[in-house]
Amino acid sequence: MTTLTITAKGQVTLKQGLLKHLGVSPGQKIEVDELPEGRAIVRAARQEGAISDFIGCLSRQGGRKLTIDEINEIAAQGWAEEN
Repeated sequence: MTTLTITAKGQVTLKQGLLKHLGVSPGQKIEVDELPEGRAIVRAARQEGAISDFIGCLSRQGGRKLTIDEINEIAAQGWAEEN
């Protein structure tokens, strides 16, 4: 078990070992679910896609350029599949 100290501002610093266990690094986020009896669950927040993941995904080597309408249709189909 890890014990953390609360600062005068009501903040805690998560220890490096705990961050490693959660699989998070500086700049990433964690989620905390509040449970009954003063308990909580802490976990790494679900990663949102980055623009760098998207760039180039519609490129076609040696193919014709897509129109904005075609790109919008592909994006709409991808969005519908995730939700």
